[in-house]
Amino acid sequence: MGETPKTSSGIPVEVVYRAEDLDAATLVGEPGEYPFTRGIQPTMYRGRLWTMRQYAGMGDAEESNRRYKFLLAQGAGAGKGKGGLSVAFDLPTQIGYDSDAPLALGEVGRVGVAIDSIEDMERLFSGIALDTISTSMTINATASILLALYVAVAKRTGAEVKRLSGTIQNDILKEYIARGTYIYPVPQAMRLVTDVFAWAAVEVPEWNTISISGYHMREAGCTAVQEVAFTLANGMAYVQAAVDAGLQVDAFAPRLSFFFNAHNNLLEEVAKFRAARRMWARIMREHFGAKNPKSWMLRFHTQTAGSTLTAQQPENNIARTTLQALAAVLGGTQSLHTNGFDEALSLPTENAARIALRTQQVLAHESGVAQTVDPLAGSYYVETLTNEIERRAEAYLQTIAGFDKVGRYGMLRAIEQGYVQREIQNAAYQYQREVESGEAIVVGVNAFVSEGDAAVPIQRIDSQLEGRQVERLRAMRARRDTGVWKAGLRGVEDAARDGENLMPRILEAVESYATVGEIADVLRHVFGEYRETVVI
Repeated sequence: MGETPKTSSGIPVEVVYRAEDLDAATLVGEPGEYPFTRGIQPTMYRGRLWTMRQYAGMGDAEESNRRYKFLLAQGAGAGKGKGGLSVAFDLPTQIGYDSDAPLALGEVGRVGVAIDSIEDMERLFSGIALDTISTSMTINATASILLALYVAVAKRTGAEVKRLSGTIQNDILKEYIARGTYIYPVPQAMRLVTDVFAWAAVEVPEWNTISISGYHMREAGCTAVQEVAFTLANGMAYVQAAVDAGLQVDAFAPRLSFFFNAHNNLLEEVAKFRAARRMWARIMREHFGAKNPKSWMLRFHTQTAGSTLTAQQPENNIARTTLQALAAVLGGTQSLHTNGFDEALSLPTENAARIALRTQQVLAHESGVAQTVDPLAGSYYVETLTNEIERRAEAYLQTIAGFDKVGRYGMLRAIEQGYVQREIQNAAYQYQREVESGEAIVVGVNAFVSEGDAAVPIQRIDSQLEGRQVERLRAMRARRDTGVWKAGLRGVEDAARDGENLMPRILEAVESYATVGEIADVLRHVFGEYRETVVI
């Protein structure tokens, strides 16, 4: 019979599952009721489809604006009645450098849109009414600045700020773990996160102030179990930091959101989402004492797995993305991005982006999976797998808690000591060995290989873009009122030193035409910069 097959997390898979495989602790429950195993809404997609939020950032603001309008015209976001956009920023913007900084050379607009100032943000959303769409921004170290820019542009266009809806990722801990676009030391970075929590709760109450991300840890090679455990551990660290900053848990917890990866093992992914929802409900109610049921709900966005896309036989990626999107929908996601099939080669072309969006629309309107809530509930295998993922993830949480004798910031200590990074690296290494040995089959790569794959048209970024962006930035600097600009930056520095909430000062600074890099540099001067722990 050979070896027993295993899921991506190493969970053995039996030939058949029966009722006796379910233990007494199985909590299926009802949709919309604690612990939300079956979903956070009683009717789920019968009441409202997930938001089809397509991620895009195309070099400069004008080109990105054209792509956003294209996606909205194709039906992006139609699931909730509001357009759903998701902004990808270039690397300099992510780490707080302006486009003319020496370290930005060659990176401007390469992996997303370059945003230096309020003028760029105005161009990015030109002709789009911000209070009629939902916007997600994948930004972390400079999240406070980009949120301020968004709000400033909304004010200029007459949009009602309190009606703005969307999400900033604002998840700095996973940057130290897996992605690397951090700037400041951990305590100061956490202060920026909690300042956003407190400010947004009053000023933009419909905004999701964080998207606690397992996605990038999964892209770095972690397993489904590790994705659940490390994401929830990060979530606990943010909640504890906010409570320690004096915030009441029920004042901010309803606006927390999560961001998960959808991988290839269909049923393990479905079980992963169900287990994460159940675990977070318990954590918030029992560990943090939240009273509001909305504080117990794990609301999450999903993106299909970029790390599974192959440059070989790229059309196969359409099938992979469809499978992954199906897992997200069966698992109860609130919004979804589907990757373009050509993303192993370049940023997606319009054709690839359209196919990715149409994949979601076919699932929503033709597959039937949205017609009933949690259709796999009661499956002996899915319920057993949900329980097992929860059990293994809980064991990780207990280990992480042990890194802090006080028991409040175990995840911060675990990150500082490299524990989380090593666990992910070991999982990634194990999977790579399985691919190289043929134990794990990747169609078109180590099996079913074909010679001479047909060339696929790819998106190319204009080589003149960087020069134009730098010219615009320098022209803006020459036009601005120097006194107002200096006062704006001075306000940020004073707030950083005095401990007051930074968001009002950052908003004033961006409205005075201070740039992303200038504000980030003021904070670098006060806070210092993080130096990575070498993990061996």
